[in-house]
Amino acid sequence: MNANEVISNAIYPLRKQDTAEDILTMLSMNRLKELPVVHEGELLGIISEGQAYEMSDSQTIEDVLVLGQVIRVDKYTHIFELISKMAMHKLSMIPIVDEQEKKYVGVVTQEDVFNYYASSFSFKEPGSIVVLEISRRAYSMAEISQIVESESAAILSSFLSDASDIEKITVTLKINKLDIRDIIASFERYSYEVKASYTEKEYYDNLKDRYDMLMHYLDV
Repeated sequence: MNANEVISNAIYPLRKQDTAEDILTMLSMNRLKELPVVHEGELLGIISEGQAYEMSDSQTIEDVLVLGQVIRVDKYTHIFELISKMAMHKLSMIPIVDEQEKKYVGVVTQEDVFNYYASSFSFKEPGSIVVLEISRRAYSMAEISQIVESESAAILSSFLSDASDIEKITVTLKINKLDIRDIIASFERYSYEVKASYTEKEYYDNLKDRYDMLMHYLDV
C-alpha cells in the first residue's frame, strides 16, 4: 500500500502571497498544524501554526518561507515509511509529490491514515485482538502463527512496536475468531506473556478514544 492510495485532494495548499490570517484560517478549517506551500504546481515548503503566529500583519509567506530541503514523500512511498516520517518530524500531514519529486500531488493527514486502516479488510473482518510481549531474541512470527492456527484460527493482521523494556517487543494480533480463550491458553502454555486481549469493539473504541484525545491535545 502506497501514499497514492490515501492522498487527500480536498485540502488546498497555501500560496506565497498568503498572510498569517490566511494561514491560520486554512489550518483551522482543515484541523491541521501545518500546510504545504505550493507555487505553479511546485512544492516550496511547509508553514506551521507557530510560524504564522510569529508573522507580522504585513508579511506574507514569501517573506518568511525558508527555501531548501522540504519534508515530503513521493506518491509511491510505502505507507509504513510515510507514517514513520510523519512521526519523526511530528507532522499532522505530509506533502506528496510525483516520482520525480518536483510536482505537488496532495497531502496525507494523520486522519487519512487512521481512516484507511479502519476501513481495510483486516479491520472490517470480525475478530478479536491479542497483545503479546516477547523477547526480541525469541520472536518468531512463524511460531506465533502456528499456535493460532492450531486452534483453528488465523491472523488477519499484526503490528510490532517497542515495549517499555528495550529487550522486548510488543506484538498486536488481529485474529479471525471472537472467542479466543483457547488461543490465549495456548500462548500461555508456550510461555508467551499475554499483556491484553480485547473483543474487536473494545479495542477500536479504546483506539478511537486515544486518537480523539491526541487530536484534542494537538488542537487539530
